[in-house]
Amino acid sequence: MDLNQLRVQLGFTSWNEMQQAAHRLIPQKKDVILLAPTGTGKTLAYLPPLTELLEAGQAGVQVLVLTPSRELALQTEEVWRKMDTGRKVSSFYGGRDLASDKGKLLEPPSLLIGTPGRITDHISRETFSTETIHTIVLDEFDKLLALGFEEELSYIIRSLPGLRQRLLISATNLKEIPAFTGIAAPRILDFTGNQEEINTVGNRLKIQLIQSPEKDKIPVLIRLLCHTGSQPTLIFCNHREAVERTAGLLDKAGIPCAAFHGGMDQETRELTLARFRNGSVHFLVTTDLAGRGLDIPEVQHVIHYHLPHTQEDFVHRNGRTARMFAEGTVWLMLHESETLPGFVSPRPEIITLPANDPLPAPPSWMTIRISGGRKQKISKGDIAGFFMKTGGLAKDELGMIEIKDHCAYASVKKQKAKSLLEKTRNEKMKGRTYKITLAR
Repeated sequence: MDLNQLRVQLGFTSWNEMQQAAHRLIPQKKDVILLAPTGTGKTLAYLPPLTELLEAGQAGVQVLVLTPSRELALQTEEVWRKMDTGRKVSSFYGGRDLASDKGKLLEPPSLLIGTPGRITDHISRETFSTETIHTIVLDEFDKLLALGFEEELSYIIRSLPGLRQRLLISATNLKEIPAFTGIAAPRILDFTGNQEEINTVGNRLKIQLIQSPEKDKIPVLIRLLCHTGSQPTLIFCNHREAVERTAGLLDKAGIPCAAFHGGMDQETRELTLARFRNGSVHFLVTTDLAGRGLDIPEVQHVIHYHLPHTQEDFVHRNGRTARMFAEGTVWLMLHESETLPGFVSPRPEIITLPANDPLPAPPSWMTIRISGGRKQKISKGDIAGFFMKTGGLAKDELGMIEIKDHCAYASVKKQKAKSLLEKTRNEKMKGRTYKITLAR
């Protein structure tokens, strides 16, 4: 694959230093450990060179990518599809019907992406052959270990008799490499101490401190959001219950937002992320589930409503903004009696918020759900053409479109949503009628 052509295809002006190094090293078929901070584009460091490792004419799964979360598995699959390699990809994860996975294995993908638990289940059931797998990628390896997947990882690696290459990807340095990985003499690409050169945080990230006179920091959070305005913002809480409460109180105060945490079902989580990405909601209240591995571009602000317990989580949360070539602001919220943890150094500037900023302007976009997706052979072009020709939308009234396996999401200008639904009701797209509704 021509990497320069791929770069243009994906909309990048250049590969960063870390990506270039990975592109050179991975095709050499050696074990590689890639260490780089959150937000530096590690997925696009290891995925493109995998195309050179896939053997033409070889049936069966050749490369296995293990991720710590369903969201990262789905995102990695989506990036591979955008690369348009011509090689089949599938992602397997918990919370979905095994029969759906088995259907995809009737013609096994060249690249299989999955979470350790689900892949372990498939291997134990012998639903696909592991003999053709020659390369394994352990993505976000530090997170895989932190979540306790060591036993599953060990079992999976032992089950790959033809394994020749191991790629270990991590956002933090590792004290030691576990023996079960089989990595003995790896080539190491360590960019953890080179953040400014690879355009992550450094001078691009501003950290500021807000003090709350009350332990319940909701009033100060509302003032902060009024101050920052309608820009994409992540608000981190330490517990699911706090996420739900905070999101509910913001809504009640007239600031529309969305909640995101691991207690939500998969479809709700996918819809929530789609709404945040496409501008239908500006504020996402979340646990550390959104701290890494998610494709959430153009986040302007990260707010620590609750400070994280560890430096690692602090770094990952902050890495959601000032990504690649962008700039961003991190806001720390502290009650007057709280002290900053030692990993926040130097002490940020204390900001005094205005008392009379207006409420943030509501989003001008709404998300529409279409009851068909990739499995029904629906493309972004199909939806765009249908919405503009039948639904009467102008080009600038249709925003981001995301295609999932069995549904799709499209953002449209809020003032056009009602008429779009009326005009497309019972109309056929590609010879079939789909249910088209407002997604909330």
